[in-house]
Amino acid sequence: MKYALILSCALALGTGSAVAQTSPAAAPAAPAVVQATPGIQSQNIMDVLPDATEAPGYATQTNGERARVQPGNNAPMWRQVGSGVAGYSSLPVTQAPEAGVLIQPFVQYPGSRLTNAGEAWRQTRNNWLIPYGGALVLITLLALAIMFFTKGPLGHDYPANSKKIERFTPFERAAHWANAFAFVALAVSGLTMAFGKFFLLPVIGTTLFGWLTYVLKNVHNFIGPLFAVSLVMVIAIFVKDNIANAADFNWLKKLGGMLGDEQVPSHRFNAAEKGVFWWAVTIPGLVVVVSGLVLDQLVPGLGFLRSDMQIASMVHSAMAFWIAAILIGHIYMGTIGTRGALEGMKTGYVTEGWAKEHHELWYNDVKSGKIPAQRGSAPAPSAPAGNPVRV
Repeated sequence: MKYALILSCALALGTGSAVAQTSPAAAPAAPAVVQATPGIQSQNIMDVLPDATEAPGYATQTNGERARVQPGNNAPMWRQVGSGVAGYSSLPVTQAPEAGVLIQPFVQYPGSRLTNAGEAWRQTRNNWLIPYGGALVLITLLALAIMFFTKGPLGHDYPANSKKIERFTPFERAAHWANAFAFVALAVSGLTMAFGKFFLLPVIGTTLFGWLTYVLKNVHNFIGPLFAVSLVMVIAIFVKDNIANAADFNWLKKLGGMLGDEQVPSHRFNAAEKGVFWWAVTIPGLVVVVSGLVLDQLVPGLGFLRSDMQIASMVHSAMAFWIAAILIGHIYMGTIGTRGALEGMKTGYVTEGWAKEHHELWYNDVKSGKIPAQRGSAPAPSAPAGNPVRV
């Protein structure tokens, strides 16, 4: 049986070579053999486009003529597919204007191989966005680890029974925590989908990883609108306290006291916090939201073409990596990087000592009556007398 199969294959190949050299009139008598023309080794679209080695008149042949000369070789159809010709689709044009286009048109970029926009997007994502975005996040984590183990947390301890100043109202904290929850969910799901195939897939296998990414994709899509709403709320609430002033330039000139042991005086938010607000929350955040809505096809007129989705995907990924890197630093400084910062966001109150040490100009405004010591309805939290707490 094995030798009979080899003999049959050899006869078929020999007959196919003869078919390629036969006149059109004699072609029907030969067996239907595909891929007989030299230079056409497969039915891959890259091989049957006009820049492939072709027989005379190859490019002008119709499917009917090709069926007589080379039965089964439908290269003219694939040439039309590669040029972006639209076929028939039962989907409404208003909902899917490119539904009849099988693949995007192929173009020849100078000095490169024949490719299309979809392949260009894939190469950009895999060779630029993913590796460099991942490197940015890792560099940020490494820098924070070095800072923690060399300098340690900033600030001092103050007695828990010290007089308190309200730093954040309940409404401000609710908006912040809603936005923080949405960001963490989006960051974890996004980073897992981006890098999971390198680290998780070999460990948990394709089946479990497939279900995991499916769940995370839906989490990402449904948490996105929550992030958008909470982001707008955060911007509207905190924008008035994040306008630059002369004290911010003095803070930057002294690097916020990072090279010494004393904090540089600042208002309610220092220059670094204002930088996070504008360059990690407001501007990149709005770009991420708009590009995400395009990817979810929720922006009228955008998101229905492949080119819209490709551009939105690249912008969304680049901004997401940028936001993640900066907000990782913000999370560090708001938790283990600065003593008492987390307590202020948890309870809304900080001690007067903490306020004077970290935001002396804001503290002076509160003590002088320019800013109310309490703006919300919740009373200051009580603590056992004499017990120091990191607040």
